[in-house]
Amino acid sequence: MTSHPAASAVPDVMLNNGVTIPQLGFGVFQIEPEHTREAVLAALETGYRHIDTAEMYGNEKEVGQALRASGLPREEVFVTSKLDNGYHAYGDALTAFARSLDDLGTPYLDLFLVHWPLPGVGDYVETWRAMEEIYRSGRVKAVGVSNFQPHHLRRLFEETEVVPAVNQVEVHPYLVQDEVREFDARHGIATQAWSPIAQGKVLGDPVIAAIAVRVDRTPAQVTLRWHIQRGDIVFPKSVTRARVEENFRLFDFELTDEDMAAISALDRGERTGPDPDTFTYTG
Repeated sequence: MTSHPAASAVPDVMLNNGVTIPQLGFGVFQIEPEHTREAVLAALETGYRHIDTAEMYGNEKEVGQALRASGLPREEVFVTSKLDNGYHAYGDALTAFARSLDDLGTPYLDLFLVHWPLPGVGDYVETWRAMEEIYRSGRVKAVGVSNFQPHHLRRLFEETEVVPAVNQVEVHPYLVQDEVREFDARHGIATQAWSPIAQGKVLGDPVIAAIAVRVDRTPAQVTLRWHIQRGDIVFPKSVTRARVEENFRLFDFELTDEDMAAISALDRGERTGPDPDTFTYTG
């Protein structure tokens, strides 16, 4: 596979350590392992150069297979994975990271995240110290967190040295997360949005549907464009080739300020996933 001209249309976001990440990526959450290789290849062929996976998803090996099958140089694809919830102890985290590298078949990751803070299970500060060690080893270009609230991050600032480069949290028009996003921005942390279309719940919203008709785009494209214009990093997922391509076509139209405000006003504090303050992991 040669470099795709469409890939250059995707803006880069500069992280707090100087590493750049494509603002649009491809997510593989809930994609079965047997479908992952084909889906990731379709994304890379479309022009995506940022793939988001996790140990917990059970498809790292297949992501690695797709990367190798694509023929793209490793440095052309930004790859993220996340620490599984059962491995938060210091030594366990180091072992789990090494296993991710092995499963992906890559000598390094571009970004590695603590998947959940799990405050009721263990000490995420100990986990973050392991992430700092992984970062210092040079086997990952940046480390960050996922589903951390401002009070979780304040503890990290007080008790550790490396500021997370990224905070990946649930964000969509029904959960705009302005408080978390503003906190991240004040501290130089990039916000990534998971569940960007609320698992499809926002696609039938009349406000989004009306904007989509006016700009001659799909509700999904309008919603993803809202994310892009807000400055968040987003990585929609699909196993359908046409949808994978549709989700990539976000850079030849713009929403007006009025459109952006109308979509943001849909906020109802509604999560599709767990609350980070109460979510626990029992194995």
